[in-house]
Amino acid sequence: MPDHVKISFAKLPARLEGHVVVLAAEPVEGDAPAFAPSVEALLAPASAQLANAMQAERFTGKSGKGIDLLAPAGLDASRLLVMGVGKPADLKAFDWLKLGGAIMGRLPAAAKDVSVILALPGGEVPGEAAAELALGLRLRAYAFDRYKTKKKPDEATAKPKVTLYIADDSAAKRAWKKREGIGEGVVIARDLVNEPANVLTPTEFAKRAGDLAKVGVDVEVLGEKDLKKLGMGALLGVGQGSGEESRVVVMRWNGGKADEAPVAFVGKGVVFDTGGISIKQAAGMEDMKGDMAGAACVVGLMHALASRKAKANVVSLIGLVENMPDGKAQRPGDIVTSMSGQTIEIINTDAEGRLVLGDVLWYAKERFKPQFMVDLATLTGAIIVALGTEHAGLFSNNDTLAERLTDSGLTTGEKVWRLPLSAEYDKLIDSKFADMKNTGGRFGGSITAAQFIQRFVGDVPWAHLDIAGTAMSSPATDFNRSWGSGWGVRLLDDLVARHYES
Repeated sequence: MPDHVKISFAKLPARLEGHVVVLAAEPVEGDAPAFAPSVEALLAPASAQLANAMQAERFTGKSGKGIDLLAPAGLDASRLLVMGVGKPADLKAFDWLKLGGAIMGRLPAAAKDVSVILALPGGEVPGEAAAELALGLRLRAYAFDRYKTKKKPDEATAKPKVTLYIADDSAAKRAWKKREGIGEGVVIARDLVNEPANVLTPTEFAKRAGDLAKVGVDVEVLGEKDLKKLGMGALLGVGQGSGEESRVVVMRWNGGKADEAPVAFVGKGVVFDTGGISIKQAAGMEDMKGDMAGAACVVGLMHALASRKAKANVVSLIGLVENMPDGKAQRPGDIVTSMSGQTIEIINTDAEGRLVLGDVLWYAKERFKPQFMVDLATLTGAIIVALGTEHAGLFSNNDTLAERLTDSGLTTGEKVWRLPLSAEYDKLIDSKFADMKNTGGRFGGSITAAQFIQRFVGDVPWAHLDIAGTAMSSPATDFNRSWGSGWGVRLLDDLVARHYES
């Protein structure tokens, strides 16, 4: 994967040189930003120039705000960036992540060696906070530009070597060792979502998932012969109109106790979705290369868990298909038999993701007997109408799992919002000709999709995350400028770390 920034940690320096970043807090009294005593001493030669600049810019140390000084007087630094953090006592992990992204966003493309002084008034910066800031730097530095043979000047990306200076650099290094793998997992997910569908076929996707073996993940790829033998008629029906063969990939990380049941994650991997015979409008169809973002998240998550040696047993599965409209494609009115034995009437071939998830969830439930299952899918446009792009939709049959996901969402900034499931909605997907139909009509589209999936999970604690609004083409943030966001990797890593590691 491309490395757009190199990060290291060291103890606080005796002097400043090169491109330097320091932190300023909002004042407790008065209107002048507050610096750590060690930073004030380092900045003393330029104190008058800095005070004039802060007054001119009305800089008070507010979070996310910054000022630049070129060639600050009396310092060896070529450039000084002062970044506000707000009130230090209010800073949470997600705030440090955003701060790292904001710092990277203000670095010029020409920046090579950057020193970030992590010191604040009132106490030392914790190692965990430094690692979160470093993760924000790494994620903001990401760029998917491998197919550009020529770049405009404004498309240049800063690729500096960044040294984070902190009093307890040992603690920061230990914390970063865990965060680094998480950052790599997010980058893997972003890369997969950003890839064009002519490159990332089901076969190629499965091959890239196989790279997880390098970090100790056991990877098994099931081809169409295997899927037919298992009876995955719902999944195979989606891909039968494509020249690309469908795949299911099973990934296992065994880091917990030998006799402990695994936790399970399932991702929708429709590598391109034309809608099939119920074809989509041409405008914006190019975005459907990202209809595999759920599967991308699952692969990135497995990399993150294995890289940090998570003390948990985790199994993840992805269903990889391409939904195309040729002479062999399934039609509205067709009836398919799922692996569960339940029959499904196809009303709309563009409601394909739930068919993939139904078979894969059933397989995961029957084969692995997991503690819980969480699936992720860019499933419905209706969820964007309901929640916009700030929250993913959460549906669950288990209050504890739903509450834990909500809490992890608030911690990581990858927020979820729970929507209802009930028998009244379930009736909307009953079919006259089969056990169920794959759409329930216009109203409550995200809910009826979740009701459909629920028919394949039995009594296993389960949560469905509809990430159509958060996984691709979501608004830019301090730590993400990528079309494919890699949403969900940090959320689910936090869920496992806080509740399911031995």
